[in-house]
Amino acid sequence: MDHKITIKNNKLIVPDYPVIPYIEGDGIGKEIFQATQTVVDKTIEMLYCGKRKIQWKELLAGEKAYDQTGTWLPEETMNAFKDYLVGIKGPLTTPVGEGIRSLNVTLRQELDLYACVRPVRWFSGVESPVKYPEKVDMIIFRENTEDIYAGIEWEEGTPEAVKFYQFLSKEMGTKKVRFPETSSFGIKPVSKEGSERLIRSAIEYALKNKLPKVTLVHKGNIMKFTEGGFKKWGYALAEREYKKELEEGKLVLDDCIADAFLQNTLLKPENYSVIATLNLNGDYISDQLAAMVGGIGIAPGANINYLTGHAIFEATHGTAPDIAGKNMANPCSLLLSATMMLEYLGWKEASKKIEEAIEKTFQQKKATTDLARFMDNGISLSTTEFTQALVNNL
Repeated sequence: MDHKITIKNNKLIVPDYPVIPYIEGDGIGKEIFQATQTVVDKTIEMLYCGKRKIQWKELLAGEKAYDQTGTWLPEETMNAFKDYLVGIKGPLTTPVGEGIRSLNVTLRQELDLYACVRPVRWFSGVESPVKYPEKVDMIIFRENTEDIYAGIEWEEGTPEAVKFYQFLSKEMGTKKVRFPETSSFGIKPVSKEGSERLIRSAIEYALKNKLPKVTLVHKGNIMKFTEGGFKKWGYALAEREYKKELEEGKLVLDDCIADAFLQNTLLKPENYSVIATLNLNGDYISDQLAAMVGGIGIAPGANINYLTGHAIFEATHGTAPDIAGKNMANPCSLLLSATMMLEYLGWKEASKKIEEAIEKTFQQKKATTDLARFMDNGISLSTTEFTQALVNNL
């Protein structure tokens, strides 16, 4: 029997025993993946009584891959993600002085995972630096393949930087580089196609989940053709493809300048629901919103291509080498990413059950040290103890 997830007519076809490839991750990766796997497997077993089950398939990347194979990202790993469509990964070390700028960015670029999807909501029981964290309930669609993150840049003093400036100066007539001899240069590509597919995904998600509004966040007042283009193309797309939904009020589309948006999220977060934005803005926005609901330790993330079905769900934090192996890491970012994966597979009841167990555990003042220390009378648990508490609360 074939246990691979496939896609037909833009719809995932998920077998009852799907093979899900995973990368354990570096640093705390092993601990948080084991916790995630335990809770996910237990939930599926309880709900589906053996009629559904995930078959986990380990892939190598990062330090573990380098130690065993001499390469940070083996070709077999990339091919497996291409073949099996849906996977999950822990945090990975970015190699220093190597050709790969970032393993995470490489996976996103190679698989064309154009949408970085980051839901942000508050869990009752978690301490927050803001007064009303319960008002924060947003999902961010961050364009994942363009913008500054495309990695097109040249370092100050290199022949390439000199050549690029000469082109700007002589061919393009640019006079605005104040210190050309000591400037590094970066290119910010933003395309109509890239913008449209990201914004379309955000709109489709809002309509499917009956969410009130999609907001385009940009800096188009300054970067008029790149970020301004993102805004312009977004409105044109909605008018062209969702005219009926706009007229019937099923879709509300607006936009906001990025700096004003960051202020507004603190002052009136309840005004926002689905956010569509560019790559760099999305990085800032998702981390600020995560901090507002208690920190990046409970912030899940997914990188998705809704057209091909490819998706990698991941912890949004780093490898935390200072606490690796100490049984104190918080698994919630990866575990909540796994709930996003279950929802993506169509196993929504399993996703909901895990979220409820997490919230119940927090309401009991039980958490790993990073969260428990901020709770009144918080009970600080090890990773394994917290995992068992989650299982008890399923």
